[in-house]
Amino acid sequence: MTRRVNLVWEDPRPFRGRKGRPIRILAASDEPDPALEFAGNRESLGDLDLLVGAGDLSPDEVQFIGDAFRAPLLYVRGNHDRGGPWPALDRLPRAAAGIDRRALPGVNILALPWPAADGANAKRDEGAAWRQVLRTLGLRLFLPGRDPWLVISHVPPRDAGDTPDDPYHVGFAAYRLVLDRLKPRLWLHGHTARAASPTPIVEVGETTLINVTGSALVELRLPQER
Repeated sequence: MTRRVNLVWEDPRPFRGRKGRPIRILAASDEPDPALEFAGNRESLGDLDLLVGAGDLSPDEVQFIGDAFRAPLLYVRGNHDRGGPWPALDRLPRAAAGIDRRALPGVNILALPWPAADGANAKRDEGAAWRQVLRTLGLRLFLPGRDPWLVISHVPPRDAGDTPDDPYHVGFAAYRLVLDRLKPRLWLHGHTARAASPTPIVEVGETTLINVTGSALVELRLPQER
């Protein structure tokens, strides 16, 4: 079943020209949601503005999401997204080849796939996560602007939606620094099994983190539209 989450988004820039319509994001990861296989269930979700794959979805599953809904598709690869069918990336929608910053005008999007030195390495590597963050953000990490960030990652930050008693599924400390420094309004991730987490939604300061394992429909609204 697709979970539904409503959030208030304080920055009005992404809503310009929308005439009061919310921003609607469908995100999925790890465990395919069988509800999405039925056309009636997909139609009941309504119009979407963005599709997000948060990792550990096969190329066929990513392609299905991209084909089934009319919206830009962004995805990050997870620890299982290597080898097998993954070299055949030409099977995937071209729009999913990276982060398209036009997908949500006015929102800076940060993508953090599973960090690894090479495409065949699924070993958990905290050092690789630090290198990924520093390479991706550089000085922005230490001199952040006021813009809200939408973060899409496979692994959650340390102590924020992770599984701390499982060494392989504990969050990355480097991602926790991103969370604490940039304070993004919304962080979508997978990797954490639903049975291993007491809640799929975690609030840390100004940030709402959502475990989208399976699928989740997230609606962003301006404060006066609550």
